[in-house]
Amino acid sequence: MRTEIRISGFGGQGVGLAGNIVGKAISIYDGREAVMTQAYGPEARGGASSANIVASERSIDYPFVQNPDILIALSQEAYTKFRPDAKPDALILIDDGLVHPFEDDQPYGIPATHLAEELGRRIVTNMVMLGFFTAVTKAVSREAMEEAIKSSVKEKFIELNLNAFETGFNYVKEKTS
Repeated sequence: MRTEIRISGFGGQGVGLAGNIVGKAISIYDGREAVMTQAYGPEARGGASSANIVASERSIDYPFVQNPDILIALSQEAYTKFRPDAKPDALILIDDGLVHPFEDDQPYGIPATHLAEELGRRIVTNMVMLGFFTAVTKAVSREAMEEAIKSSVKEKFIELNLNAFETGFNYVKEKTS
């Protein structure tokens, strides 16, 4: 089964790293097929940015995301731009401290930026969201994501990033208990 995932935000939020980690977790650590492409505005920092992952049990013939099954939006601009392309029944995950969904939309929300700030580093917002994504979607295993994080960030930042991932993952449990 083919699953299309789009992670979106603005430059500087670590969208590309998040996409790389998801793709690596799926392909290397969960043993499925995955392709990741990136797009960003000309501004680099502050402009629209997206990482697009296609995951499948079989070979991937077409590597581009057209209508995401899962959309992660870390900014209002990204949500507004990419929500219309997502499937009507797509799983939508937002940083609910920064994104105000359309009136008829029912996304899963987490205050990812706020939680990252509570950890002392706003820069790990992407990892908080990846933990939330993993718990909500089950599109990739927790173990695979943790291994992908460990192999993707500098050694001195592994603990911080895994802490942020855990914070996002546990947020789902806290909301449902």
